[in-house]
Amino acid sequence: MYFCPRCGGPVALSIPEGDNRERHVCTACGEIHYQNPRMVVGCVPEWQGRVLLCRRAIEPRRGFWTLPAGFLELGESAEAGAIRETLEEAGADVELLAPFSLFSVPHVNQVHLYYRARLLRPEYRAGEESLEVELHEETEIPWDELAFTTVRETLRRWFADRMAGAWGVHHGTVHRDPERSRGLPQR
Repeated sequence: MYFCPRCGGPVALSIPEGDNRERHVCTACGEIHYQNPRMVVGCVPEWQGRVLLCRRAIEPRRGFWTLPAGFLELGESAEAGAIRETLEEAGADVELLAPFSLFSVPHVNQVHLYYRARLLRPEYRAGEESLEVELHEETEIPWDELAFTTVRETLRRWFADRMAGAWGVHHGTVHRDPERSRGLPQR
C-alpha cells in the first residue's frame, strides 16, 4: 500500500501507539490501515454417500478438483457465503449441516472454513469458475488432482468421520513447507 484510501496521502509502515506490529499508517491523516487474513468459505456437499467436486476453470490451480468454496463477501455471514459459493460454482442448492473444518493458511493470509452439507436435490452444473462438476464416491476421488491441501484434508477427514459414524470439527495450520504443517499428514 502506497497511498491512503481515505485521504490520498502517502502511507508508511510504522508501529502505532498501543500496537506491537508494523501497520500501514497514513502520514497525512494518521489513519491506520489494518490488513488481515481473508476468509474462504465452502462446503462438502453430499448426495447418497457421494461428494460434489468442481474442476477449477480459473487460476490458481486451473484444471484441478476442489470443493465449492470462495472468498467471503463483506456483509455476508459465513453460512450465506458457503451456500452462495456452492450455487455459483456448482449450480447446486445445499443445506448446511454443521461446521466441519477450519484451516489457517498463513503463507497466503487466508483461513478456510468448510461446512458439512447435503444437496437438496441431485441437480448441479458447472458455473463460470468450474470446467465440470461431478459427484464422487470415496474410491473415485482424484486425490492427486486436488487443488489445495485444505480440500484434501477436509475430504480425508470427512470420509474418516463418515466411516466412524461420528462427525467432528477439524482444524489445523497449512504451511508452504509440508514438513511444518502440524497434524496434517501428507499424501
